[in-house]
Amino acid sequence: MFPSSQSLKKALSPLLSFLPGGRRSYLSVDIGSSSVKMLEVRSAKDALWLVSAGMASLPSDAMQGNIIRDPKSVAQTLRTLLASQRIKTTEVITAIPGPAAIVKHATFPLQSASDLHEAILFEAGNYIPENLEDVTLDYYVLDFIEDTNAVEVVFVAVRKEVIDSYVAALRAAGLVPVVVDVDYFALENMVEANYGPSSEEISILLHIGARYSLLSVLKRGYTVFTGDVSVGGVLFTEALAQELGVSREEAEEIKVFGRVEATQQRKAEDALRPIFTQLLDETERMLNFFWSGEATEQIPTVYLSGGSARLPGLVGFTSERLHAPVILSDPFRALSMSRHVDEQFVREHASALTISMGLATRRPGDK
Repeated sequence: MFPSSQSLKKALSPLLSFLPGGRRSYLSVDIGSSSVKMLEVRSAKDALWLVSAGMASLPSDAMQGNIIRDPKSVAQTLRTLLASQRIKTTEVITAIPGPAAIVKHATFPLQSASDLHEAILFEAGNYIPENLEDVTLDYYVLDFIEDTNAVEVVFVAVRKEVIDSYVAALRAAGLVPVVVDVDYFALENMVEANYGPSSEEISILLHIGARYSLLSVLKRGYTVFTGDVSVGGVLFTEALAQELGVSREEAEEIKVFGRVEATQQRKAEDALRPIFTQLLDETERMLNFFWSGEATEQIPTVYLSGGSARLPGLVGFTSERLHAPVILSDPFRALSMSRHVDEQFVREHASALTISMGLATRRPGDK
């Protein structure tokens, strides 16, 4: 079902919003370090309809340091993808990488909305370790803190050069950016749209990208802790190719689809286990920073996603290490699909399209 107005208002307000909202089709475009993932999604009758879906590889040097360094090649990739999917929609909702965002939490005395706004802008410099003139700053009032007469606020700041690089690439492709979000919050919205508002105290989102992985902690459905882990899908692909003696393309297929011949199963597991261990070692170290301020370390649920999420044995290994049930996220479980959509492609690449799906819940002007 289409997220309720309450859930849309809960989402972080867009860092950039150029156009008013409306009930029409939008493109959600996830520009990653190795590929572009694109969904065309229409909202109608309180439901989200997937109209088209596509993915295309990017040159290895197109993205560096979370900035699009080669907007021309990215724009060309976008134009090719648009043409192959016969997409006419031009308004885009996109996200910048989590590591490029500065996310801070702070508390303020309960006061009127206008006074709180002024207080937040006045104090922002104390929380953001950048010159405020060099960043795009946004914030969201997260929650009222009982017994303290205070509110919790999330600050998000992104260097303007990062956002400008995404906007330039999109506009060079003839597209119009209407919302720029952060991929951490796209993951949060994906979970809520597909699994409903969380009643659990703590949930963990682990999204394995090509170069790094995103870690996000939800508390009662809100993002309260974020971080990135320096383990990504490239390491898995290289390990599989070397251990199994297959090409990189064949190793990539094993990684994405989670299928390996029975005779190679043990070799694949032996190759992957050290990287699984590295991934979960770093994840646990990051979670320790969060647990230090919490009264409990119980994790009811872990949502696993990303292009490497279907690797043989990863779900079980993650569950064993974090002592929690692990759900392989299905970002399309609550979506209706147009008869023109290549459903097989969508199902096969669902884990890689998770952030794109989270972006599809956003609309210009929502809060």
